[in-house]
Formats: sequence, C-alpha cells, structure tokens
Amino acid sequence: MAKVATGTTSLGSKSGVRIVVAGDRGTGKSSLMVTAATDNFPVNVPPVLPPTRLPEDFYPDRIPVTIIDTSSRVEDSGKVAEELKRADAVVLTYACDKPETLDRLSTFWLPELRRLEVCMKNEQVKVPVIVVGCKLDLRDESQQVSLEQVMSPIMQQFREIETCIECSAFKHIQIPEVFYYAQKAVLHPTGPLFDQESQTLKPRCVRALKRIFILCDHDRDGALSDAELNDFQVKCFNAPLQPSEIVGVKRVVEEKLPGGGATDRGVNERGLTLTGFLFLHALFIEKGRLETTWTVLRKFGYNNDIKLADELIPTFKRAPDQSVELTNETIEFLKGIYELFDSDYDNNLRPVELEDIFSTAPESPWDEAPYKDAAEKTALGGLSVSAFLCEWALMTLLDPSRALENLIYIGYPGDPSAAVRITRRRRLDRKKQQSERNVFQCFVFGPENAGKSALLNSFTGRRFVDTSPSTTGENYAVNVVDLPGLGIKKTLILREIPEDGVKKLLSNKESLAPCDIAVFVHDSSDESSWRRATELLVEVASHGEDTGYEVPCLIVAAKDDLNSFPMAIQESTRVSQDMGIEAPIPISSKMGDTNNIFRRIVNAAEHPHLSIPETEAGRSRKQYHRLINRSLMFVSVGAAVAIVGLAAYRVYATRKNTSG
Repeated sequence: MAKVATGTTSLGSKSGVRIVVAGDRGTGKSSLMVTAATDNFPVNVPPVLPPTRLPEDFYPDRIPVTIIDTSSRVEDSGKVAEELKRADAVVLTYACDKPETLDRLSTFWLPELRRLEVCMKNEQVKVPVIVVGCKLDLRDESQQVSLEQVMSPIMQQFREIETCIECSAFKHIQIPEVFYYAQKAVLHPTGPLFDQESQTLKPRCVRALKRIFILCDHDRDGALSDAELNDFQVKCFNAPLQPSEIVGVKRVVEEKLPGGGATDRGVNERGLTLTGFLFLHALFIEKGRLETTWTVLRKFGYNNDIKLADELIPTFKRAPDQSVELTNETIEFLKGIYELFDSDYDNNLRPVELEDIFSTAPESPWDEAPYKDAAEKTALGGLSVSAFLCEWALMTLLDPSRALENLIYIGYPGDPSAAVRITRRRRLDRKKQQSERNVFQCFVFGPENAGKSALLNSFTGRRFVDTSPSTTGENYAVNVVDLPGLGIKKTLILREIPEDGVKKLLSNKESLAPCDIAVFVHDSSDESSWRRATELLVEVASHGEDTGYEVPCLIVAAKDDLNSFPMAIQESTRVSQDMGIEAPIPISSKMGDTNNIFRRIVNAAEHPHLSIPETEAGRSRKQYHRLINRSLMFVSVGAAVAIVGLAAYRVYATRKNTSG
C-alpha cells in the first residue's frame, strides 16, 4: 500500500464535472476562469464568460471539467440559482483585498446555497463548496493573517465547505489548484468517508472497508498476510508491493496507531489486522489522499453513497401478481449465517449479534419499519432462527433487490440473481385451483378499533394491549404457520391496511395483485364496526372484479370476549351467504383464543379459487355474460342447423333433377 498515492483512480460512472463559480462583483471570478483555461491573465473580460471546458488531460484523473461563470447582477439571480442547482461543485470567490466580500460568504452566499438546497439537504452535504480568496497579490501586507485562522470559524459553521485556498490570477499563484480541488471534491468527496469534527472514519465507510477486508482475507484468519496484502494492492492499483514496502506499511501502523496495545497494535504474527487496515485509510484521508480510499471502494463496486452500485444489484421483471421468494439453497446459507453469529448457540440472536451480521452492510436493514418488530421476539428479546428467516422472507417479498443487496453484503457466495425465485402468477394459481407459494401475503382490512393491530400482535406473540394507538404507517407481522398432518410450514405475512388508507390503496389498479388473501376484521360487539367492515369487503371485492385481481376473503369477528350486537349472527350469515364466502370466524386476541385463524388464512390462500366474494354488480355482470354466451350459442346452433338444412336441400334437388 506504499505506492497507492500514484495509482490511477477508478471514477465510477462520472463522465464529467460541472463547476459553477459564484461570488460578489469584482472578486475575480472571470479572471480566475480565463487564467485557468489559457494560462494567461486577461486584460479585458466580459461581465459573464461562456461555459469554459478544460482539456481532459488537464488533471491526472482525465475527467473533463466544465466551468460555468455567473452574473453578479441582482436581476440575474434567478439564472444564477438555476446554474447553482445544476452544479457538481461550487467555487465561491472573495477578494483578498476586500474583507467585506469574505463576510458576504457567511452572511449571504452560503445561507443562499442552503436555501436553494444546493449544498445541504437533510443535514447531508450534497454538493461540495470550494472557498477561493482571489487577488492575493493585492492584499495589504500589514493584514497578514493565516488562511486557517480566517476560515476555521466559517468551516465549522458550514460543513459543505470542502477546501479553502488563496490565489492570484495576475501572479499565476495556485490557479490550476483551485479547479483541481473542486474536481477532487466531486470525484473523491470527504463527506461520505470522514467526520471532520471527530476526526474519524464515518460508520458507513468503516462497514464497507470491513467487508473489503473480509473479502481479501482468503484464509479467514482475521489478518491480511503479506500475500493477501499484495493481492489486494494488485487488484486495486495494478501494482504489486515490494517486500520492503510491506514491511514499511506494517511499521507505520505499529508506530502510529493510537492506543495500540499488546492486544491489537494493528499488526500481529499473521499480518495486518482490521484495526490496522482501517487506521491506514484514516491516515490517508487525514493527509488528503482521499483518492486512495475511493479507489479501493470503487474497485469493490461502491458508489459515492458508500453502497454497492445499482448495476451490481439484480432487478426483476415480473407481473404484478408474481412475487419473489428465497430459494432453498439461500435459506440454508442464511441458517449457516445464523449459526455462525449465534455465538452461544441458544437459538436467540441478540440485537448485538444481529448488528454484527449486518456490520458489513451500510446499515442494519431491519432497524426501521416495516421490518422492525415484524417478527416474533424470543423471551430474551432476540430472534430465533425461524424469526430470522421470516424477516428475510418479508424483505424478499417487499423489496427483492434490497434483499439481494444485503445478501451480497453479508457474504452470499453465489450468483445473487439465482438466490431467489419468481413465483407463478396468482391469476394462474386460481385457474389451477392451487398455489405453490411458500410465502403468503394477507391484507388485513377493517374499521378503526376493530382489532386489526391486536390480530397482528397475537400473530407475533406480542402481549395484548387494551388501548393501542391507531396505525398510521405500514404495519407488518410475519411468522411461520404449521399445517398439521402434512408436515409443511408456510410463511404468512400480515399487512395491516389502516381504514383511512383503503381509498389510496384501491386507487391503484394493481393494488390487490400482490395479495394472496384479504381478511376483514370487525368488532363483534359493535354493529357500526360490522357495517363498515362489510362496506370495505364490498369495495375490495368490487375492485378485484373490475381489475381481474380477485382475492379470497375471510371475515374475522374480533373481541369475541364481549357481547355481540343484536342480530349479529343473522346479519353476518346473510352477508357471507350472499357473497359466497365462509361465515365470520370469531376470535378474542385478549383471551388468546385465535380459533386457528392463521392456519385458516393459509388454507384459504393455498386454494385461491375458493372464498372469492361475489358482489351484486359482479353477479349481474356474470349473468349478463352468461346470457350473451347463451345467445351466441343459440345463434351458432341456429346457423349450423340452417347450413345442414341447405346442404340437405341441395342433395334433394340434385337427386330430383337426376331422376327427371
């Protein structure tokens, strides 16, 4: 790794860098641009220069740079804003002989860039800023102050400032460097890699480098041997390390690693440890050699967000009513991962162990909705192997590309696109009268306070809560359902649909396509809850009839521990018979009596031609089509009779003429 500073950097998909120069009138913007492009100081320059392109070989990275000048006139502020929004980097100028133009950076220009969301968005640096002090030759010699002294307070306030530099177009001082730093800030940004305040590598950078280290540690002994270190060097920089250079790298780590004690000095008898590997990259960045770390990251497929580039993640073309499931081979791989990280073999993957599994991914994918708390937790607050696989099944169903991306991060060895399978279309399942899926998705509808969330909680073993807040976002529950007598296990995913989210859901023609079965929950003690659940059932059934994505449906009478409303049995029997589906299934989540509801849901999903409700409109439509078909059949039969009659007449006429 001693030679890395001179290596040619892989720049990903970046084909050019657009640098916009802005600042107050008279700060030297145009002179800076002309001198950079022509190497000559201009005597007369127009108010605004046309776009200026630097030759591809101007800088070592050989990436074309286009410099955009901007007007200083107030009436052109709209056009300036548009140019700034299109920038890859912004050069903000001030004049070294006019201190007021420096003040304007923090009172106007930098706040304006934030207002336009050019450089900052959601606390993240979007576009780097290079602050340039022009006309260095005109600064008053009696006002000599170090650049660091002047700029340090501003840089602490505005994290988007990547570099500060002073220059003189007239004296040709540091002119090429201005746009080199701007280009470098785009191609090799500091922000994603390094926290300037704490002077440490950022977590996502550490995670990526840890994955790279593991990939290069071929013998899995926790250290890069001399041979492994050399292989790494050749892969990233196309140049081997000499034995003396390897010794030098190790010596630097041993001597400079802060706090390196006897336990981990960054180097051991087997080679360079992960601690030493990370320390080297922090050292490169501190010395301004960001291109070294970026070269390594890009060689292993990472983009500027320190995530694997999109082209490395398989995507899928599938019909709306097809879903994606993990293959048996992938499930076996995940079981092996579970066993590897369940260090005490207690079938309880603790949060810290789960975090360790995903420590080579940009972040743990299950820390937020819809995955957080979607699967059943053990008594100790961890995940069993079954719950672990359920979370993977949920992520594969909802976002298969993300599931594959995380499989790659945790070390899946095979072709990622072969790690999953696309299921048969649900429409075809109904025709075949059987589903071959291993994972079923159930949409749970119902009015507010009907007991939907309680149903999901009971599915994942969470305790019953009398007053739970209304669901506003996505709420999922996933678990395995045993089918007795068959020795078969299916994964069931329950998706709660809030009452106020039904209209939005059904506004999409294909919204029911990924649904294997729909459940309609009502409070059995409340007649208005029953009526609203019935209305939702009719809405969903009508949508299925209209779009061709019909789904089996079940009615669940929740809160069976309470007294049912008068006429409940009569009403529910009438509706279920009219629509041709099973009578409501009574349950009590509070009492823990679920009446085998989850098994019944899976059974209905496995036979998708049954339990499909029929609305009045749908029935009329079918009767109309049957009538039309009968009419067409009558016409066809009548036509056939007429043709046969005509043929018989012709035979008869021929015979008559012959006999005459």
